[in-house]
Amino acid sequence: MLDSKRFTNLPWGMIGLIFAIACIGLASVYSATYTSRGPSFLFYKQLVMTCVGFLIMFFLIIPDYHSVSRYAYVFGVLSFILLVLVMIMGRTGMGAQRWLAIGPVAFQPSELAKLSLTLALARYFAEDPKRGNYEMKDLAIPGLMVIVPTVLVLKQPDLGTALMLVLTSSLIVILAGIRLKSVLAVLLSIAFVASVILLVSPVRHKIWKSLKPYQQNRIRSFIDPSSDPLGSGYHANQSKIAVGSGQITGKGFRKGTQSQMAFLPERHTDFIFAVIAEETGLVGATILIFLYLLFLLMGVDTAKNAKDRLGALMAGGIVSMISLYVFINIGMALGIVPVVGVPLPLVSYGGTSTITTFLALGLLLNIQARRFMLFY
Repeated sequence: MLDSKRFTNLPWGMIGLIFAIACIGLASVYSATYTSRGPSFLFYKQLVMTCVGFLIMFFLIIPDYHSVSRYAYVFGVLSFILLVLVMIMGRTGMGAQRWLAIGPVAFQPSELAKLSLTLALARYFAEDPKRGNYEMKDLAIPGLMVIVPTVLVLKQPDLGTALMLVLTSSLIVILAGIRLKSVLAVLLSIAFVASVILLVSPVRHKIWKSLKPYQQNRIRSFIDPSSDPLGSGYHANQSKIAVGSGQITGKGFRKGTQSQMAFLPERHTDFIFAVIAEETGLVGATILIFLYLLFLLMGVDTAKNAKDRLGALMAGGIVSMISLYVFINIGMALGIVPVVGVPLPLVSYGGTSTITTFLALGLLLNIQARRFMLFY
């Protein structure tokens, strides 16, 4: 347990950053969902989820993270079962079967799968007696742990979450200590497969046909944004217009034309950064990015100064996951990465993603709070 004296070890600077980013998120959701009748139900729902998230975050500081890691494989199996249930009885929305309903509550098991996979991989590599210097043949079990949930998520389909699973897992493997020649072998293999896909017409057409129509359209629009400006390229184009129209200081709170006049789709979820950039301009967007950068640096410091390998891998995986989310979401808003439906941590509207983020942050604070302890 963590007694009252040990709360002095808590990284209050990181907690302050989390609070500041969450407040920016609530203000942005308030603005993006505001109606003629006043604040929308979505804002109040996000406010409740954020408050619940903070309670969960502080609660997760109490148990030792070693105790939490003992259930990592249990969480992984539970996530697998939930992903299978989504395929069987999941709720469909926006062309994808991603939600599982329990009574009046609907959630996305794929969001929980990201955190459970991070914990499972961290435990596996922490308990592995080899402790680094891995070759490709040593990664059969971790590879299976990644492939199974990734395939299930792709079946929904949810390309963005599947991409996050692969990228976050890859970073954890690098942190665990993979040999440089193995990394080069993987990169060469990826380059070879990509070359085959691009150069061999039958393979290219088969893979292309396996994609959903909306996924094909998103790829086309990313390569050539002008190919369908009113269709598949509409989201990205409107987002870039919103970001650019904010200029230096922005148009003011709730005065953004792209967001307030509903030109910008998914403005409270995937494109919340465009709302912030339009209303607060380069100044506000830079401040938010700076806050995320500070959080990243503090998170890296937590991983670096963790008391043991388990804490370092858990912290590194959590920071990698959140940082990738930030980079991809902001990249979508700016048009430098394809639109893959990734929320902005602590800022975008979303029940499951909000709670999952606070769960991850609670574990990160847990690891930081115990960095000076000699015994567990």
